[in-house]
Amino acid sequence: MSWSPDVTEVKSWNEWDTLRHVIVGRADDCHIPPPEPALDAKVPEDSDMRGQWGRRPQETIDRANELLDGFAAQLQARGVRVDRPTPYDFSKPVGTPDWEAESSFGCMPPRDVLLTVGREILEATMSYRCRWFEYLCYRPLLQQYYDADPRMRHEAAPKPRLTDADYHPDYLSDAIGEAKRLEWAAAKHFVTTEEEPLFDAADVLRFGRDLVVQHGFTTNLKGIDWLQRHYPDHRVHAVNFPGDPYPIHIDATFTPLRPGLILNNPQRRLPEDQRAMFERNGWEIVDAAQPAHNAPPPLCYSSVWLSMNVLVLDPKTVCVEKSEVYQADQLDKLGMEVVPVDLRDAYAFGGGLHCCTADVYRDGDCEDYFPKA
Repeated sequence: MSWSPDVTEVKSWNEWDTLRHVIVGRADDCHIPPPEPALDAKVPEDSDMRGQWGRRPQETIDRANELLDGFAAQLQARGVRVDRPTPYDFSKPVGTPDWEAESSFGCMPPRDVLLTVGREILEATMSYRCRWFEYLCYRPLLQQYYDADPRMRHEAAPKPRLTDADYHPDYLSDAIGEAKRLEWAAAKHFVTTEEEPLFDAADVLRFGRDLVVQHGFTTNLKGIDWLQRHYPDHRVHAVNFPGDPYPIHIDATFTPLRPGLILNNPQRRLPEDQRAMFERNGWEIVDAAQPAHNAPPPLCYSSVWLSMNVLVLDPKTVCVEKSEVYQADQLDKLGMEVVPVDLRDAYAFGGGLHCCTADVYRDGDCEDYFPKA
């Protein structure tokens, strides 16, 4: 049976097959969270966000929602079914018996929380205390999908305690310096310890039978091991990018476009030994074009490399932020139709076009793109 927008079905095996149904986030009530170990390590030392927290200004929230609504409308005009999360009051303090946080974060980037593998949607552990309850924004949708699709699996990874034992204390300094950060990244010494499984969904890329997972600030080796045990029929590959002093999520570093083609951040190249799997199977890894901007927008966690945080609609069509003209030109030359999307003023709320979406349904089945071991 062909896909129908009137029938709810969960299925997505990769990052590039034709997108039919997606969740697009909202900026409502988004907060800059108060300091905590995971967050402090993420904020660049020269960032204007250092020492600031609280609700974002209403005019910036309104502008971000305008852009997110516009992106949703663009997708709908192309025949994609779009759902939206249900925000809760992010200003309320949250906590467990182990810790307290003065506020939550928001629900602009569903990609961080939800991982769709085949017919299952998995809620990630998350490694930020302020994001502990973020999954609640998506529960109304997941309940709807579960009720409508008898084959859909709704799973939640075990909630971590997120005590201080989950974080290396040497990352709490305000003056580590980029040289030391790069040294630590090359040595795979990240802010997260191996106390318990930790992973964000945005650290996982889906290649059919294979899952490629970044080991970094938000995902530890124990989290990658948990994913392998949870998906025993998949091959799970840990990757890391030594050139990234703030390795948060993989989707501004390594971006598959279609079978056989991947963009790689030229400042964060995949190490040679980890490229072997791709090269043996005929995949081309090309350096992404340079960003069009020299700095991120105000009060933004992310780097300028959100330029390569694109959303692939099908193997020939890709959404690119409209100001990222160099990335758009490169993708055009790679034979793809480029759909420009105005989203830069929403970057600060959680990321780019890939971040602010989560797949519900893509055409295609589970294929083996890496048959040569």
